[in-house]
Amino acid sequence: MSENIAVEFKNAVIMQQSNLVLKDVNLQIKQGEFVYLIGKVGSGKSSLLKTIYAEIPIAEGQASVCGISLNNLKRRHMPNLRRKCGIVFQDFRLLSDRSVYENLKFVLKATGWKSKASIEERISEVLKKTEMETKGYKMPHELSGGEQQRVVIARALLNSPDIILADEPTGNIDPETSRQLVTLLKEICDTGKTVIIATHQYDLIDRFPARVLRCDNSFISECDYVSKSDTQVVSSSTDDLIV
Repeated sequence: MSENIAVEFKNAVIMQQSNLVLKDVNLQIKQGEFVYLIGKVGSGKSSLLKTIYAEIPIAEGQASVCGISLNNLKRRHMPNLRRKCGIVFQDFRLLSDRSVYENLKFVLKATGWKSKASIEERISEVLKKTEMETKGYKMPHELSGGEQQRVVIARALLNSPDIILADEPTGNIDPETSRQLVTLLKEICDTGKTVIIATHQYDLIDRFPARVLRCDNSFISECDYVSKSDTQVVSSSTDDLIV
């Protein structure tokens, strides 16, 4: 795999148990790219993201993420892969009985950080990056949906991952807050990180244009244009995607 390729799939098949999700996946995403992943509910967007961070194994073909092969990936090697992938969930998944600071501290300690000073410094850095530096003492239920999602992005940044995978990150927040969060993700991408966002909010693509991939009928294709007027994809490749 080329050094500037973050994600690569070759003739891959993705299954959920015995059900086919995606087939003939041929895909390259470069380091530092900002990519939208669109498609109907159940079309395979989340499954593709889960495959990238090895929650779902590929059934056939080849795949690699940040130079790590996903083929027959051993359990002991998964932590190394997942440190390279920051995950942003739609439903936040914050620990409700701990403050923002303690949520972030828990992740760092679970991933091997020992030094109290280093932990405090890193938490301060990611909270500042996400404009949440004054909210560390807050409990999750005291935050708005947009603030909780900023904490989730801060959590995803803790171990300086190469890739940010965001699964419907704006699904539970209002349109203006959604735009602010995508602005933040674009800024993160500008630092050299790869950002992949699964979304149904096509207005965000109009506002923040970037590469668009579509999951449909068990295939991934590259979209050429998304209409501003009716938010429907009006042009996309029907061929297998090889970029």
